Amino acid sequence: MFGVRNRSHRTPLGICRAFLDAVFPPSCVVCGRYYRFDPADKGGNLSTFHQVAAPFICGSCRSEIVRIDSPVCIQCGLPFISRQGEDHLCGDCIKTKKHFRTARAQAVYDGALVKAIHIFKYGKKTRLAEPLGLLVCETFFRFWDRESIDLIIPVPLHIQRLRQRGFNQAALLCSRWADRNGITYDARVLKRQKKTLPQTTLTKKERRKNIRGAFALRFPQRVKGKRILLVDDVYTTGSTVNECARVLKRGKASAVDVLTLVRAVDRL
Repeated sequence: MFGVRNRSHRTPLGICRAFLDAVFPPSCVVCGRYYRFDPADKGGNLSTFHQVAAPFICGSCRSEIVRIDSPVCIQCGLPFISRQGEDHLCGDCIKTKKHFRTARAQAVYDGALVKAIHIFKYGKKTRLAEPLGLLVCETFFRFWDRESIDLIIPVPLHIQRLRQRGFNQAALLCSRWADRNGITYDARVLKRQKKTLPQTTLTKKERRKNIRGAFALRFPQRVKGKRILLVDDVYTTGSTVNECARVLKRGKASAVDVLTLVRAVDRL
């Protein structure tokens, strides 16, 4: 389901892998500690999230991850403080026009995933793209059907930032599983044409102004009439993905949804 090949530990290769895991147990990508992982747990003894995360994140670090579940804002995916009731629009989505249809994330931007993302992006540990990408993939299949999306587009970096970092983290989080699941992926159709100030230093109002006009379409014909999924690592205020969605809708995309690994939340 998540684009991962089913390798039974009962095959000769699987037996060797199980032996190696016993002698050299996996180390947690977040804290670096070695821990025991039972490959049989991938067969259904754990929840879907833990089946995906257990092979690379230890139980202690997984316990820090606050997954996002209902009730949430039906548009931006903000989890509500009250853990009872139905999904509904949040105050910000009522007041501020959103150009995307819906946004969803795996978890709150806190704890172990903050550490993992920082190691991935700023420590340039691109090997984390595969496990973190699997969490993004798990979120995709939790909220969308394979047939509901025509095109996956990662939020682009400005060329100077791309050269500095050496990779686009959003692209690495979705390119592999998109290909494995037969979903068209295009990292070139949308470009970041304006170098902007780091969004982390700005207020919500300043972020919207800062990001305005930052993106443009290279190939408008590729998005016309398409149901598009925008992918990024972090949803903070939504200003960046909303501006991307505005440009895509102007290019006649039929719908734009947003998928991120994590979402910033003031408090739960």
